[in-house]
Amino acid sequence: QVQLVESGGGLVQPGGSLRLSCATSRSIFSIYDMGWYRQAPGKQRELVAGLSTGGSTNYADSVKGRFTISRDNAKNMVYLQMNNLKPEDTAVYYCNAISRITSGNYWGQGTQVTVSS
Repeated sequence: QVQLVESGGGLVQPGGSLRLSCATSRSIFSIYDMGWYRQAPGKQRELVAGLSTGGSTNYADSVKGRFTISRDNAKNMVYLQMNNLKPEDTAVYYCNAISRITSGNYWGQGTQVTVSS
């Protein structure tokens, strides 16, 4: 079992920045791919950024050049640095962990990000 706890959401003006954090309950990065997803009202949940066990990253086209996913192995933390935020980035952001060797697929409770003036 893996617990994921997000933090760092809030209200920010357009053009501003936020850093989301995801605390994992144990060291999992060697066997779990990590991702940040978001879900806006009335829309499907979508992948924002992914980070593989090997350190490869991938981003949704809408956030490339603005968002950065990273991890701290020693702290069992995953981060999403979000810069130049836009109103369309408003959503609940979720941390996700998918195991490469089992059927494990875990979600955090989500953190709200609102971009508005």
